[in-house]
Amino acid sequence: MTVSAKPDGKTKLLDAALTVIRTKGYSAATVDDICRAAGLSKGSFFHYFPDKEALAVAAAEYFSAGAAALFDAAPYRDEPDPRDRVLRYVDLRAALLQGNFADFTCLLGTMVGETYATHPLIRDACDTHIRLHADDVAQDLEAAKRAYAPSAEWTAESMALFTQAVIQGAFILAKAHGDPAVAADCIAHLHRYLETQLPIST
Repeated sequence: MTVSAKPDGKTKLLDAALTVIRTKGYSAATVDDICRAAGLSKGSFFHYFPDKEALAVAAAEYFSAGAAALFDAAPYRDEPDPRDRVLRYVDLRAALLQGNFADFTCLLGTMVGETYATHPLIRDACDTHIRLHADDVAQDLEAAKRAYAPSAEWTAESMALFTQAVIQGAFILAKAHGDPAVAADCIAHLHRYLETQLPIST
């Protein structure tokens, strides 16, 4: 029997940061909050990170790596048709709207909304990782565009960023309404819009 290794202190802090920041926001989340959630002392925190900003930058990369692993292993990757992969990706984003807001909302969107003007290191980290995910989505969009809409004026890159704008906006509306159903509706509209932009010839 294989015994899973226990997470080290740094991983515990990163996991705690994902939950605490997505629950309270970057500004309201304190080092004490994160240490308490991680079950570690402040001494442990400062062993790994010089300050909360450094933790946030590391958390952006950690969150992005976790998301990449989730999407890389998702069943939609096995769809042979790129149009189907795009649409099933959107369906997965809707299916992930489960649990508390902190369980499904995006750490990157949460942090950048607060820090874009005050913490350029965090802003740039969030931008980097949002764009990396969009670039991944753009690969399927590019293949789908070639097959279904070769003369369309939009680019795969711009459409991929549009998908992220809708999804991030859907998270904001879910928080504002106190109900993830509005986010599911927005993502369903995104699905229908993409169907119109990648039409199947009859």
